Amino acid sequence: MILNKSMEEWKKEYPLLNKLTAMEECFWENPGLMTFDEANRQAELTMEDILDAKARLERFAPYIEKAFPETGESHGIIESPLKEIPEMQKFLAEGMKGGLEGKMLLKCDSHLPISGSIKARGGIYEVLKFAEDVALESGMLKQTDNYAILMEDRFKDLFSQYSVAVGSTGNLGLSIGIMSAKFGFKVTVHMSADARQWKKDMLRSKGVTVVEYEEDYSLAVAEGRKQAAGDPHCHFVDDENSSTLFLGYTVAALRIKKQLDDMGITPDESHPLFVYLPCGVGGGPGGVAYGLKQVYKDAVHCFFAEPTHAPCMFLGLMTGCHDQVCVQDFGIDNKTAADGLAVGRASHFVGRTIAPFLSGSYTITDEHMYQLLTVLADTEGIYLEPSALAGMVGPCWLCGTEEGHNYVKRNHLEHIMKNAVHIVWGTGGSMVPEDVMKSYYETGCRYKNV
Repeated sequence: MILNKSMEEWKKEYPLLNKLTAMEECFWENPGLMTFDEANRQAELTMEDILDAKARLERFAPYIEKAFPETGESHGIIESPLKEIPEMQKFLAEGMKGGLEGKMLLKCDSHLPISGSIKARGGIYEVLKFAEDVALESGMLKQTDNYAILMEDRFKDLFSQYSVAVGSTGNLGLSIGIMSAKFGFKVTVHMSADARQWKKDMLRSKGVTVVEYEEDYSLAVAEGRKQAAGDPHCHFVDDENSSTLFLGYTVAALRIKKQLDDMGITPDESHPLFVYLPCGVGGGPGGVAYGLKQVYKDAVHCFFAEPTHAPCMFLGLMTGCHDQVCVQDFGIDNKTAADGLAVGRASHFVGRTIAPFLSGSYTITDEHMYQLLTVLADTEGIYLEPSALAGMVGPCWLCGTEEGHNYVKRNHLEHIMKNAVHIVWGTGGSMVPEDVMKSYYETGCRYKNV
């Protein structure tokens, strides 16, 4: 029994559970999607909150430029390119009736400076906010100061009295660990069994304490939370419940607006924007989607992409049970090559926050992710880690399946799809060691005909 219902009762109520529990690829259209105005009336976070996060990142830019010289060109602003991927679009359109209309772009968070993944947004932002809070409270920093002074030894001495803890499958741990260590915080990353060895090795090389678990992500988070609870000087980065982390991700929407403006693209009611976001516990994709809805309102349609073996947000949103259920309850094993998405239980905070704004979700097999990894490398010369390819089949679901066509029709988009812009969020990959990436590529070669 799951929440006092048998599996048969669950499947009768939610027929898609048949495919979900068989770990087959499937697509879910969110019946709870509201118009932006309706959804926003009940939202707890506002555009003012997002602008406050943006301002904090700008205050820290002089520090980041000095601490991480690779951000010199952007003057300490951590941002990634937005690229057209026409050859990949051609590949995806092959055999699709009517082709893949519109323009297809890749948001290359895989190439964000400092930690090489989308987690360089929320993860780094939360560490920055904690550092600012500590420094302001000490009286050593004023908001009007040039934050480059945080590089001085007196601040390192201050920060060394505090510690940071986080539970992670990999990429969040990298961003939190690298940034916290740079400030001088003592930092512990609790890593689940899914985490890649090279990520653990990189963190240890930066002086980060890595604690490994044989269990999955949820236990790593629980242990991190437990460690922090007993120490008033320890800040726990709660990937499951942090509004600070979430707000760090929302700022991406303001940045992408400028990039689209520079490309002459203005999403509106006759020029729809579709965004496909790989999803684990939900913080990164949830924050980005929330920010995009604040900027583009009903002109943007956001979809989450999850592995067939770890569809926790799909499950939580579809049933409305959020973190009350986990994939293991339904016999889904939570074992996937997409380590950043290997999460069995979704964030309660993110699920409830994003539910009225999200257009839908879909799942993708590991084999399919590997295949697309190899094709993207061959067609565009861009190398991503497996989880970052989860978004890539989003346009195929929307433009090439009955389920997708139903969404398009229900939202009266069928006559304007030629004006559509599809953004696939490439969430990580640039820091993957060359030999590891080579093995990913070779695995994808074996799945060329998936």
